[in-house]
Amino acid sequence: MNILVLNAGSSSQKSCFYHLKEEALSVQPPAPLWEAQIDWSHHQGVAELKVKTIHGAVLKEELKTASRLEGVEYMLKTLWQGETKVIDSLAEIDCVGHRVVHGGDKYNDSTLINKAVKEAIANFAKFAPVHNPVNLEGIVAIEQILGEKVPQVAVFDTAFHAQIPEEAAVYPIPYEFYQQGIRRYGFHGISHQYVSQRAAQLLGKDLTSLKLVTCHLGNGCSLAAVKNGHSIDTTMGFTPTAGLMMGTRSGDIDPGVIIDLLRRGYKEEQIDDIFNRQSGFLGISGVSADLRKIEEAIAQGNSRAKLAYNVYLHSLRSFIGAMIATLGGVDAIIFTAGVGENAAKLRADVCAAFEFLGLKIDAEKNYHHPVDIDISTVDSLVKVLVIHTQEDWAIAQECVRLSQLVMSH
Repeated sequence: MNILVLNAGSSSQKSCFYHLKEEALSVQPPAPLWEAQIDWSHHQGVAELKVKTIHGAVLKEELKTASRLEGVEYMLKTLWQGETKVIDSLAEIDCVGHRVVHGGDKYNDSTLINKAVKEAIANFAKFAPVHNPVNLEGIVAIEQILGEKVPQVAVFDTAFHAQIPEEAAVYPIPYEFYQQGIRRYGFHGISHQYVSQRAAQLLGKDLTSLKLVTCHLGNGCSLAAVKNGHSIDTTMGFTPTAGLMMGTRSGDIDPGVIIDLLRRGYKEEQIDDIFNRQSGFLGISGVSADLRKIEEAIAQGNSRAKLAYNVYLHSLRSFIGAMIATLGGVDAIIFTAGVGENAAKLRADVCAAFEFLGLKIDAEKNYHHPVDIDISTVDSLVKVLVIHTQEDWAIAQECVRLSQLVMSH
């Protein structure tokens, strides 16, 4: 089965291609045959295209187009033409999977895309105005390029958290707002679900027997409390701005701050920009949203960079503690995504706060770029895992699962 995966960002379009056989639903991910990325963030009206294949072929080009449709169409030509071709024609694509950020309270699982699903994705754009519209653009682009007969699957970032209990989902504001859809939704669900499954495999345990805290730490950050294989709490909320401090997002703040800014004359768009693009590491340090730059600045004696790191560390420790309390204990803490997978000092600093639980990490394993391993000591009562998140692979798995369900009926 040939599966194309599209992961659309506000100014980017990532894609990969898998050829899958019977191993498709195993957790162990194979390497994609082809990967591509279009980036519009560097120059207005110009896209940077990068393509690589499992055979070592690499392509880098500039495309003079701001159109996602034109960009995707050109990107897909590299799948079946030139040095990066891995198939003979686009007709060989059996299914296309899409990451869709917001499924609202309607979708608690992946689904085959039809007219009603597209309308729902458009409607939920009010909750995710940066992401859902571009997710929908990718879906429409594939329809125009491949035709409407090729099945497409929406894999929702909110789905893994869709069944968290009401006490975790409902905000302590007038109940009618909950009835209008204002609640905790949570995000990064594809990643949290994947690393939970992978952790169970690495530990040799049944996922349904485990209490896990999964830490997705990238430019955007969120935690999930996973019990019996299900998310029962998470840090992001109605929007991805909530919870942990992040690269440029504030995370949780007193809502009175927003009211104060409104009274000072700030407009809605300005406040949105402050909390989503000017805060977090960037806002406190004044240096960068990138933890690596923050660490360099700390080494040079920058006190605001040091403060930013300490606020981030405090935020992480506090929320991990809250997740452990929700679970009623913890078997393993999992670090994933760009920061979680690469920031060894941060992992050590975070874990130091939980030594009272009998958690101990192996310094040598922690500092030697671990991938998909347990970095805790043999006698640690809580396991600590570093897992490379594979969202594209998780989307491909969902394509296979839904295709099998359709064929069985």
